[in-house]
Amino acid sequence: MTDVAPPVGVVHARVEWIDTDASGIYHNSTVTRFVEAAEARLMAERGLAGYFPSAPRVRYEADFDAPLLFGQDVTAMVTLAHVGTTSMRWEFEIWGEEFAGRPRVRAARGSYVTVHVGADHDPSAGTPRSRPWPEEWVTALSAGRP
Repeated sequence: MTDVAPPVGVVHARVEWIDTDASGIYHNSTVTRFVEAAEARLMAERGLAGYFPSAPRVRYEADFDAPLLFGQDVTAMVTLAHVGTTSMRWEFEIWGEEFAGRPRVRAARGSYVTVHVGADHDPSAGTPRSRPWPEEWVTALSAGRP
C-alpha cells in the first residue's frame, strides 16, 4: 500500500453525559467507542460488513493528551497503517473541537492491532487461531479512497 494513500475512517460525534464522570470529563474508555465508530464507517464505506465479528483486537495502546467535556464535539480518525497476513495495525487520533472558548485540541492518540479469526470461529471453543485475511478484503483496503 505504499503507492496509495492509506485508508482513513472519520466520524464526528459528541461527548454525551454517559461518556463522562460526575465532573463532566470523559472516561478514557470513550476513546475506544469513538475509534471503533470511525473504523466501522471505513469498513462500511469499503463494503466489508463481515469484518467486525471476525477481527478482535489483540493489542490497544493510547496516550491521553487532553480532557474532553460533556457536550463537546469530537472528530475521530483511524488510519490503516499496516496489513499483514493475519493482522492489521491501526493508528488513531481523537480531536476535541473548539468548545466553551477552548481551542481545538488533540485529546488522544494511539494504535491497536486486529487479527482475522474468521466469521465461523466458535468463541466457546477457547482461543481462536488467526487466519489470513480474505483476499477481497485486502484488495478493498489497498485500493485508493472510493
